[in-house]
Amino acid sequence: MIRNFSDHAANERTFLAWVRTAIAIMAFGFLIAKFNVFLSLAQISLRGYRQAPLSNSGLGGVAGVAVTAAGVLIVALAAIRFLRLRQAIESAEEVPGGARLDLALAGLLVILGFALVAFLSHTVVAGL
Repeated sequence: MIRNFSDHAANERTFLAWVRTAIAIMAFGFLIAKFNVFLSLAQISLRGYRQAPLSNSGLGGVAGVAVTAAGVLIVALAAIRFLRLRQAIESAEEVPGGARLDLALAGLLVILGFALVAFLSHTVVAGL
């Protein structure tokens, strides 16, 4: 039997939850970037039919890449957290709880959320 199996299993479940979250964030970033390409193509095709061109500042592509990069960063931070916690579980000595990395991951998601709100509000305002 594996020593501290339940602790290791909980650590792995948490790691996999962070990985799933990061994959969803990367997919969303890819979607943002591809939708920006779609808007660029739509602008080109509609230019002859419409007097006012669609607003396309290129922010969509930058936002998509930034969101995808944030997803990659989340995977890296989650892997570091997983390895540190695995080592702490195996250690015979008492290790103080370190919530800094968990707070860093949560803070990264909060910053990402604020950046998306800013991007979407800019897109909505530019479209008016």
